[in-house]
Amino acid sequence: MLEAMLPLRAFGAVGKSPVRMAFLFTPNGMSMPQWTPAQAGTLGDLPPVLQSLSSVRDSINILTGLTQYNANALADGPGDHARSAATWLTGVHPHKTAGADIQGGVSVDQVAAMRLGDATQFPSLELGCERGAAAGDCDSGYSCAYSSSIAWQTPSMPLPHETNPRLVFERLFGVADPGETAQSRAMRERNNLSILDFVSDQAKGLRGQLGNRDRLKLDEYMTGVREIEKRLNRTESAVNHIVPSQIPSDAPSDFGEHIRLMGDMMVLAFQADLTRVSTLMIANEGSNRAYNEIGVPDGHHEMSHHGTDPERLRKKLAIDTFHVQQVAYILEKMKSIQEPGGSMLDNSFVVFGCGISDGDAHNHDNLPTLLAGKGGGSFQTGRHIVYTDGTPLNNLYLAMLDRFGIPVETLGDSTGELNPLF
Repeated sequence: MLEAMLPLRAFGAVGKSPVRMAFLFTPNGMSMPQWTPAQAGTLGDLPPVLQSLSSVRDSINILTGLTQYNANALADGPGDHARSAATWLTGVHPHKTAGADIQGGVSVDQVAAMRLGDATQFPSLELGCERGAAAGDCDSGYSCAYSSSIAWQTPSMPLPHETNPRLVFERLFGVADPGETAQSRAMRERNNLSILDFVSDQAKGLRGQLGNRDRLKLDEYMTGVREIEKRLNRTESAVNHIVPSQIPSDAPSDFGEHIRLMGDMMVLAFQADLTRVSTLMIANEGSNRAYNEIGVPDGHHEMSHHGTDPERLRKKLAIDTFHVQQVAYILEKMKSIQEPGGSMLDNSFVVFGCGISDGDAHNHDNLPTLLAGKGGGSFQTGRHIVYTDGTPLNNLYLAMLDRFGIPVETLGDSTGELNPLF
């Protein structure tokens, strides 16, 4: 949103930026003793897992005591990982099946997308960093669709997430037709062109009509697109089997770079108002990915079953800290982008957390929940708020939807809006 697009100030109008909603999910629980602040109230020194968030401490709240009750077995036996992902944004107990008769609930992001999606090119954006599956048995009789999806458009339709950074980039900034996209990309590669070269004349014409602050904002946006393009090109050039003009099937080998690329594209999509709703699964629930880049060659899921073993606890802490560092990067980027009414982070709700608390216990109460941003000025930040254990996590979502301009009576197992928060 440029100042030149806002109503004339002579009429007393004050421009406002749209409010965005993002949900960032990480699997296998959290190192809770190193996550939880020492006391309720104003955030002081952050605990070890959250240390990387120090630069945005005044823009976050840590919420303790929230629960997804319907992720519990409820007589369905094992399958906590699948249930934790399926209920995280829905609050609805999923039907246990490894077949096609999957059944869950509508997720909070899709409630927002269905009500406000017509205002943007994409009603919502589903991103991830680990490929999932729509079928098969991934967790004790639960379909893989449950453990690899957090966004549910209908009770029987989980939305797959896109893990290929190039495909996300082309979807956001390329042309709509897949055939044209492939041809366009091939031509850009042959002539060593940026996607920005296709709009350079229009950008120059627009720039001449803008004031100084708008010019800086336009330059900031174009630079952001170009930087992502360069990073994608570097990533793809490192994959030997990539054939020019083909969409690469491989993600960046650097997992941190993969997460950051996805986060940057989400931020650019918000900045251009291509969407106002997004989800990002850092990894699928139950993921056993190794983290060699931080000196943990063992699988994440394996380390989450620590049995209080000190070495496993150390490795699990390292993984959790690494994930939060990538989230800190995304939040810092949002905070750096200035808009009417404050920064992009000020104009957003960003929820980061898990559907499991302690990975060894597989419990779904006292979930690690971080709420970042101010939702357009809706609430105070910089606090650790402790709720009665068992308070539905969906009460938070109900309150967020209300501040998003979407009053909803109930969502999943909600019992009312979460207070005192707003």
